[in-house]
Amino acid sequence: MVHPPRPPPPPKDKKHPNRRMNSKKAVERSAYFARREAARVLRQVLQGDARRRATASIKSLIYGPSVRNKKATFALVCQTLKYLPLVKDVLARTKLLTCKWQKQEELIFVTAYDVLFGQDIAMTGDVEKFLMLHKDALQTALAQLCLTQKVKYVEDLLLKNQNPVISKPRYVRVNTLKMDVESAIQEIGKTNKVTKDDMVPDMLVLPSGVDLHDHPLVKNGSMFLQGKASSMVAVALSPKPGWKVLDGCAAPGNKTIHLAALMKGKGNIIACELHKERVKVLEDTIRRSGATNVDIVHGDFLDIDPKDPLFAKVRAILLDPSCSGSGISAKRLDHLLPSYSKGHDVDTATSQRVKKLAAFQRKALAHALSCRNSCRCRENIMSFLGHYAVPDVERLVYSTCSIYQTENEDVIKSVLPLARSLNFELATPFPQWPRRGLPVFEGSELVLRTDPTEDMEGFFIALFVRKKSTNSSGKMMKKKIRESSSCSTMKNHRKRKRLMTYPFCRMSRMWSYRALARQIPTER
Repeated sequence: MVHPPRPPPPPKDKKHPNRRMNSKKAVERSAYFARREAARVLRQVLQGDARRRATASIKSLIYGPSVRNKKATFALVCQTLKYLPLVKDVLARTKLLTCKWQKQEELIFVTAYDVLFGQDIAMTGDVEKFLMLHKDALQTALAQLCLTQKVKYVEDLLLKNQNPVISKPRYVRVNTLKMDVESAIQEIGKTNKVTKDDMVPDMLVLPSGVDLHDHPLVKNGSMFLQGKASSMVAVALSPKPGWKVLDGCAAPGNKTIHLAALMKGKGNIIACELHKERVKVLEDTIRRSGATNVDIVHGDFLDIDPKDPLFAKVRAILLDPSCSGSGISAKRLDHLLPSYSKGHDVDTATSQRVKKLAAFQRKALAHALSCRNSCRCRENIMSFLGHYAVPDVERLVYSTCSIYQTENEDVIKSVLPLARSLNFELATPFPQWPRRGLPVFEGSELVLRTDPTEDMEGFFIALFVRKKSTNSSGKMMKKKIRESSSCSTMKNHRKRKRLMTYPFCRMSRMWSYRALARQIPTER
């Protein structure tokens, strides 16, 4: 059988002669916008580092909702920070960073990195055109810098500014509001080796270096990239389904939605956040998680009025206040910051910034402990009359991602007298965990620490539990109340009855309490 001749192949790009050109322009356009997104992030990072008041980590800034090209922006920011000392030195030698360009110095830094160490760039913007015109001068200055430092390669210059960073496994928490753990293991196991964590029930462990930021399950909120130590905080609080829980400093929201998952979406979580920008991040996290039992309060946790009906019947409080972040410096990529150097820990631990943070932490923890005291007079009166008191705060967790005693044990030690006066005591979260608090107060073995070297993150967790009244004094008091009420005159009975109809303002509480105190002897 004779086969017909094959038709000749179509001429290459005859119908689309500009296809390759359009593809190149698309790449250049993408790189153009990525440099500007990287410059915006770099400005926030450098300004925060200069003030030592960074409001978010590098990763948090990049992987927030405002950055579109996250992968390219992340690479540009990290590489620019890595080469920043060299870039600054080269720009100083060439004297290119004049007053005209100082307002765009972050974009100058990013573009200069691309010109010297990165890819070839097109002259698509004013900064790109300016630096490409002076490319020879920049390369000459870099060569002179190598001669001055007596090194042959640029990589040798970088070694003098770098600090070793320990690699760690990738942890990912399954959002059980959307997906069960076994299904997540099957899905992730198709491309990666995955195991279950032995302590946090919904935590998966993957090999170091696995990047899941673009994974569909992460994008749709079925899984969240969260460290093991960070996930231990909500588990330590252990809220029950149906409880009302207060998250004092909620953003970015990973612990908030973990609480929602532990509560199986039942009950109510009040998430407080002061900063407007972080409220947006919190809203995005909650939206992706699918949690429907979270209410956001945009305001200062310290300004919360426990008498507000919104906070009535709160059973548990999670307080994870702003801290130095010294326990997650590697995760935050702090080793890339200009301020990072040898002896950084010693300097920062005694810095004014950490002292101010500790003062805020003490105030916030004292306020959280006192939240249970809001209806104390009313509860006393209700118990005198033989009624059940309203549910009260039973559990409170204080946590930081700091390794400093100033922000951890010292804060707990300062509030212990207040906690005891309000019937709170320290309890042991994760009894099987080996690392405990520094021995600076009695009971420090009850608090928990994770080590940044051994556990890859440095966290501190303290659990306060309200003591349950197990003695018979309460029953005896109620018995005496009933006896007193039965043998009292009708006149006194009417007074007591009339007493309960009044609203519980400050004066009526005081008057009511005193009136009852005269009728009922107090047992001690």
